[in-house]
Amino acid sequence: MTSDHAAGITSDHAADIDRHVRVYITVFVALMALTVITVAVSYLDLSPAMAVTVALFVATVKGSLVACYFMHLISEKRLIYAVLLLTVIKFAVLLALPAFTHAGGYGLFE
Repeated sequence: MTSDHAAGITSDHAADIDRHVRVYITVFVALMALTVITVAVSYLDLSPAMAVTVALFVATVKGSLVACYFMHLISEKRLIYAVLLLTVIKFAVLLALPAFTHAGGYGLFE
């Protein structure tokens, strides 16, 4: 292996690392901006339903950024996405279950 070839590999590797660091810094800045938005929305005079909707939307975006970039799920295979989707569906069902079983609610068990 010649020194020119080794220098090219090192240069490519350094550029690849710089690109990854830039992505991580961008995601970090986006997370901080979304945190500021969440705090700013809490000071607005919104109805509780609207405030919760905005907060959940921002939290979903932040969670997606963390899962995709810091947990490296953005480059995973389809099986990982299928398992993740199944987990989200089960979580939603578990969250909705008290609404369906609560006395005076929809009342499955009255």
